[in-house]
Amino acid sequence: MRKVVLYTLLSLDGAVDDPDRFFAQGLERAEVPEFDPAMVDNEEEIIAAQDAVLLGRNMYDQWSRFWPTADHQPFAAFINNVKKYVVTSSPLSNTWHNAEAVHGPVERVVRDLKAGPGGDIGVHGSIQLAQSMLADGLIDELQLVVGPTTGFTGRRLFTSSDQIRRLDLVSARPTPSGALLLTYRVP
Repeated sequence: MRKVVLYTLLSLDGAVDDPDRFFAQGLERAEVPEFDPAMVDNEEEIIAAQDAVLLGRNMYDQWSRFWPTADHQPFAAFINNVKKYVVTSSPLSNTWHNAEAVHGPVERVVRDLKAGPGGDIGVHGSIQLAQSMLADGLIDELQLVVGPTTGFTGRRLFTSSDQIRRLDLVSARPTPSGALLLTYRVP
């Protein structure tokens, strides 16, 4: 059976908004994150296993305007060609290769995708969708890239809740730039 893998960039204190700031040299705002070779290899490995992506509507609207003309590899080639399922209640206003709106409960969408053939199903960005999927137990694995920075405002991937969940650590690797690559299985 396929697994749902959440890949997220975040600061050490858990911020997820505007992730390019977490990896920029000298903490100035970068055009794109400054990934070291270990981070690039990690990203390549994760996306190579995925043949479908779930996106929230806001992320789709942003990315469908940015990624079709971007050349930030390896992610641009991946996201522009992979099958994208956009969780939304309204028709898509922007066109993007291989994108399809999906309606109905996210649990049903995920169940149907996991029951079909194929590789991993990725969740990239889409923090509101990711948070709801985590709360509903729909994520099988977390792939976190933690930048060596703190002090950012904005949304956090993990918000306080009454639900305590123990995750199983699969791997933890530091990178040459001081980032951490963390993989957790969600039981």
